[in-house]
Amino acid sequence: MNEREFDRTERIGAEMKRALAVLVRDQVKDPRLANITVHEVRVTRDLAHAKVYFTCFPSDEDTQAQERLLNKQLAGFLRHALAQEVRLRAMPQLHFVHDESIAKGEHLSSLIEQAVAQERPATEEEH
Repeated sequence: MNEREFDRTERIGAEMKRALAVLVRDQVKDPRLANITVHEVRVTRDLAHAKVYFTCFPSDEDTQAQERLLNKQLAGFLRHALAQEVRLRAMPQLHFVHDESIAKGEHLSSLIEQAVAQERPATEEEH
């Protein structure tokens, strides 16, 4: 893949992310999806598929249900609405994936904080 194709798919992904964030906020009325944040959209080189990475704040509860809802009932609606916003010859199929990187990062941060807290008393006793 040359650099120009990579730039194009990245630009399309960024435009789709922007438009999807607005669509989810303004047009999706399901309370289970009220706090969804679209983090990234990765478009395949042939523009046939797009993975949409999302999280739900303040807590990621029942992410499988959210994925099912987005991928089954809402995927067609969002794809059609997205086609009205983003001008492409063919709109990619949307595949919603829960982004676990933030939760994993928070978990790692808490583990580090715990390790540091356990280390402090031992070093203070040595002095």
